[in-house]
Amino acid sequence: MNARNLLEFLRSNRLAVQASLSHNAPQAAVVGFAISETFEIVFDTLQTTRKAINLRQNPHIALVIGGLIPGDERTVQYEGIADEPSGKDLERLREIYYSVFPEGAGRAHWPGLIYIRVRPNWIRYSDYNQNPPEIVEFQGHGLRA
Repeated sequence: MNARNLLEFLRSNRLAVQASLSHNAPQAAVVGFAISETFEIVFDTLQTTRKAINLRQNPHIALVIGGLIPGDERTVQYEGIADEPSGKDLERLREIYYSVFPEGAGRAHWPGLIYIRVRPNWIRYSDYNQNPPEIVEFQGHGLRA
């Protein structure tokens, strides 16, 4: 597994379970996501959701991707830092998001809709379809496709 193959696997998935932490409780939710060439994950949400509120207070986020296809035991654990992009970054990331979810453009004017970007600091790919399993970790400079 190299970074290019990792990106292809991530792009073959559309849903992730994201987890954040408030001051007193964990929170998890399924989100539809898109991913950039530099492994930035982007998803939209309403600013009143628990995930948005939590990430504004504590930007550390974890996501799990994969494992939804029966018989396919490949997953990615992804940890990073979330922010709300603006300006040219927001435009670029929205285009990436809309390329995966064209219907997202119809939500763009919803009151309170925001876009969350996650920049990775650690990713683990696990493939239990083979024996022995393939487990590869990526950090920092290794996250360039």
